This record gives sequence, C-alpha cells and structure tokens, in this order.
Amino acid sequence: MRKAIVCTFGLAALAVAAFGGAAGAQDTVRVRGTIERLDGPIYVVKARDGAELKITLMDNGVLVAIVKATLADIKPGLFVGSTGMPQPDGSQKAIEVHIFPEAMRGTGEGHYAWDLEPNSTMTNANVEESVTGVDGQTLTLKYKNGEKKILVTPQTAIVIYNPGDKADLKPGTKIFIGAAKKEPDGTLQAARINYGRDGTTPPM
Repeated sequence: MRKAIVCTFGLAALAVAAFGGAAGAQDTVRVRGTIERLDGPIYVVKARDGAELKITLMDNGVLVAIVKATLADIKPGLFVGSTGMPQPDGSQKAIEVHIFPEAMRGTGEGHYAWDLEPNSTMTNANVEESVTGVDGQTLTLKYKNGEKKILVTPQTAIVIYNPGDKADLKPGTKIFIGAAKKEPDGTLQAARINYGRDGTTPPM
C-alpha cells in the first residue's frame, strides 16, 4: 500500500506543476473555490471571485487531501512550500507552509511571485535550518539558486499532503487546482485536485 501511495504522489508531481508558471499558460487557469454540487462527473465549483466553474478530473487524475499539521512537523531535511509576504529585511513572513511527501521533492522548486494575496511569493525548497526566535520560528529554505529566511508565526497555516479519496469531494469541500485546462465546451479539466479534509481550506 505504501508503495502505491508513493507512486501516486510521484505521478502527481510529473502530471502537473502544482506551483509555478503552468497556470500562466493561456489554456490553463488556477482555481481556488468551494464545491457547490456534483453533476455526474462534473464538480460545480464557486470560485474565489464568485464565478461558477465546472470541473472534471482526468481519467488518470490524482486527488490530494490537505490536512492540518503543526510546527513540530517541520524538520530540517524536509521539502516544503511556503507562501510569504516580503519583509523589509529581505525575509518572508509565512502565510502558510505545506509539507511535501518525499515523492514530491523538487516540485516547483525556487522562489517566485504568487497570487494568494497581493505581493505574495512562493518558496519551494529544502529546510536547511530551523531556529526559534522571539517572533516565531525562522526556517532557512534552500533551493537550487539561493535561499530564503521564512518566519513562521502562530498565525501561519501549516498543512501536510495525504492521498485523497473521491468520497471526500462533496458540497462544501474547499479545493485548489494549480493548473486546470480549459476545454472547448467551457469546462475545466484537472490532472490533480487538492482539497481540504475535515473542513480545512487549502492555504495555497
């Protein structure tokens, strides 16, 4: 079973760039929203901007459950992603930190602009060091061409990735799709759907 889970996450990493420039292509969109209803194989989703979207999962698509974690789960050597807000000293104040399974190490690696909030950034990198300070925990995240200091505060959302279950995708479930492909009929097709389990909102 463990082997199957690892393979699934590995395929997910190859199938779609969950973070990075993929959603910038003209035929793809990034989706944040809440499932309103199911219409056969179609998930009718209310997007963050209020638009109604119709989304299908590819036949070989992957579901990933986003589950709450804690600061204690973030350890040196792990590969993580963090949305942050730039600080005057060049560091980033983390809005969220998500812990990748080992099979997804390297996904979207680097530091770049992100659209969770105005001026926010995304840093996907290896945890080199974790130091406790007055304002919170400071992580040193190292990627191929650099590193960033990330301040994790009590307000930072921390989550991990678990294998998903189609039965969880029901009205009220909040989802995130890094790059959904626009189809000629107006629907969107996803290779991967990330969703919040037990009421969690994917902080991505």
